[in-house]
Amino acid sequence: MIYRTSLSSIILYFLTVLLLCCGWIILCSAANGNADEWANKQLYTTLITLILSFFIAFIPTRYFFKISYYILILCIALLIAAEFTGHTAMGAQRWLKIGSITIQPSEVSKIGVILALARCLSQLSLEQISRIRNLIIPLFIVFIPVCIILRQPNLGTSTIIILIAGAIFFVSGVRIWKFVLVIIGCVISMPLIWNFLHDYQKRRLMTFLNPETDILGAGYNIMQSKIAIGSGGLYGKGFMHGTQVQLSFLPEKHTDFVFTILAEEFGFYGVTCVLLLYLLLVFMIYFIAFRIQNSYGKMVCIGIASMFFFHVSINIGMISGLLPVVGTPLPLMSYGRSNLVTMIIAIALVFNADIYRNQNQSKLLQ
Repeated sequence: MIYRTSLSSIILYFLTVLLLCCGWIILCSAANGNADEWANKQLYTTLITLILSFFIAFIPTRYFFKISYYILILCIALLIAAEFTGHTAMGAQRWLKIGSITIQPSEVSKIGVILALARCLSQLSLEQISRIRNLIIPLFIVFIPVCIILRQPNLGTSTIIILIAGAIFFVSGVRIWKFVLVIIGCVISMPLIWNFLHDYQKRRLMTFLNPETDILGAGYNIMQSKIAIGSGGLYGKGFMHGTQVQLSFLPEKHTDFVFTILAEEFGFYGVTCVLLLYLLLVFMIYFIAFRIQNSYGKMVCIGIASMFFFHVSINIGMISGLLPVVGTPLPLMSYGRSNLVTMIIAIALVFNADIYRNQNQSKLLQ
C-alpha cells in the first residue's frame, strides 16, 4: 500500500530547512565570514544526510520496528569501541575515527534508545506497564548506554537521553507516582552522585551557582555569553558585527554557544524568530505523533520531539546562565556533524512514521 505524506510533514520539512539555513549563516559569522572553516563542512554533511534521509523516510515502518534492538546493540558496541580505542579531545574520549570521518557514538545512541524503547513499550498493554517487573528491560535499555556515556564523560548527552526516556515512559502509560519516586531517589542520592563527578563538572556546577567567583576560569564562557546576549539589544549589532564573537572573546562560539552569536548580532527579534521556528518544529512533531495509529510510531515521534525540546531548552538555559554548562549543542545550528546527522535522521523517522501512520500495531509484527 502506498502512503502519502501529510501537510504537517511538509511544514516540518520547511521548518527544518529554515533552521539549517539559519545555522549556516551563523557559522559563517562565527568564522568571520570564512564559510570554508565550519559552514561549508556543515553544508556538505547536510546535503549528504538529506539524500540518505529521503530513503529512510520511505522504508516501511515495520522494518525499523524489527531492527530497533539491533540498532541499539550497534550503538552500544560503538560506545564501547570509543571507550577503548576512541579519539580523545577536550579531555573526553567520545569520538571514533574511521579514516577521515569522526563519529560521536553518544549522539547516534539517542536514536538507538528511542527506537528500542519505543519497540519494547509499544508491545506492552497498560495493565502490563503498571507492573514494575515489566519495566526492568526498558530501564536497562536506557541504563546501559547512559552509564557508558557518563564514563566518557558526557553529562549533557546522558541527561538528555534520560529526559527523552522519561517522556516515552510517560506517554506509554507509566503512572506519575513512579516518576515522583525516581525524582525523590535522585534528590536523596545527590551527595553520592557528587562524589562520582569529575573535577571540571564540579567546577561547572559551582560556577553556575556563583559565576563571579572564577570569571577568568570556569566562569569565563558564561560571563562572555551573558555580555554578548545583553549587548545585542532589540535589533542586534548586525551580521558579523558582534564584538564578543568577532574579537574571539567567546570560546566554542561555533558549537555550544552558537545561539549567543544569534543574540548579539540579530538581537531580541532574531532570537524570537528562531525560537518560534523551534517551537513550531516541536509542535508539528507532536501533532504528527498523535495522528499515528500504531503505538511504536507514536512513541518514536514523542521521543524525537522531546529530544529537540530538551536540546534547545538546555542549550539556551546553559548559555544564558539559567542552567549549568553541560556541553549541549543547539540542534540543526551548532557545528558538529554527528549531532547534525542524528537530528536530520530523526526528522526522517518522523516523516516515516507519518507516511505509514495508518498502519496498525499488529501490522508491524508481521
